[in-house]
Amino acid sequence: MRRTGYANLPLHSGRCPPWLFSRMKKLAGVVSEAIVLEHGRTEFLRRIADPFFFQALGCVLSFDWHSSGVTTTVCGALKEALSPEDQGIAVCGGKGRASRLTPEEIKMASEAFSISTKKTDRLVYASKMSAKVDNACIQDDYQLYHHAFFLTEDGDWAVVQQGMHERSRFARRYHWLSRGVKSFVEEPHQGICSEARGGRVLNLVARESEEARKTSLDLARENPLRLKRYMRPGKQLSLDEYAGKSVEELGMPKRHPVLAADVGEKALDSLRKAYELQPESYEELVSLKGIGPKSLRALALLSELIYGSRASWKDPAKYSFAHGGKDGYPYPVDIVTYEASIEILKNAVEDAKLEKKEKYRAIKRLKDFLR
Repeated sequence: MRRTGYANLPLHSGRCPPWLFSRMKKLAGVVSEAIVLEHGRTEFLRRIADPFFFQALGCVLSFDWHSSGVTTTVCGALKEALSPEDQGIAVCGGKGRASRLTPEEIKMASEAFSISTKKTDRLVYASKMSAKVDNACIQDDYQLYHHAFFLTEDGDWAVVQQGMHERSRFARRYHWLSRGVKSFVEEPHQGICSEARGGRVLNLVARESEEARKTSLDLARENPLRLKRYMRPGKQLSLDEYAGKSVEELGMPKRHPVLAADVGEKALDSLRKAYELQPESYEELVSLKGIGPKSLRALALLSELIYGSRASWKDPAKYSFAHGGKDGYPYPVDIVTYEASIEILKNAVEDAKLEKKEKYRAIKRLKDFLR
């Protein structure tokens, strides 16, 4: 599992008109088929997991390049255009209620690909964990509402999912890729991309959070009644006093103590279940039903309060959405990757089974996007 980046996009209302979506579906199919024939299914997944390439693909398909709808519409077009029989690729899940059908659709696709039951279970697990990590382990205030799972007959997969920020009215897209990552809960991200960075983001999958993860697991194995002792108002040190850090740096409210209200009875109930099950690893703890953002956040705060095991509070976003800046900020332009992305997409359009006029319009949209 490897997440290769995410992008911030403004939320736009409305739906893609049927006349446009039917054309997007046709173009998505022939362009994807050209990429698969020329470069293979593995490269296709790698490109889907590249936020810049995905955005450029959305532009080629003639959707608004900077709208949050590009994610749901492009994934929807690809889901209808690709098939296990023709390209050896299935797209499962989608927006809202459709996302909850992902496990069953993965099982159906696995059956079509003759993938073993054991491996199918791992694929369903990957779908579940990719969503849970971005919703609970990385607490950046974006609530997931779209989850698309791309699966090949080789058993490789990619995820494109999107979350909504209620106050800012922006959406953030997350990309995952199956190859090359050993753990779901330690640095599963590669080349994380975003235009904006949040000041208060709890990142429990950062390398700096390793001790907090270990301590959180130990706390989850203990009786929750013991943890309640540390949440009595007026009988504990503040995180300020304990860690010697400012309230703002820790991302805490002006009131210093960690109170029971900050954790919530529901989170404590979840911790009671975790105590009964005695998870063997932090990944297993995260995977448990009922263990969500509040439970993991409570364990992280208590880990620091009791043992000084501090989690990372830095937004994992490191780079701008594009491939870099001409002035070297935030990092120099990766010309090789940039040109390779565009060349593959351009060639795919030219090789696609399209009329000359359609090819011209698609390439023109790509050129306009690059400008």
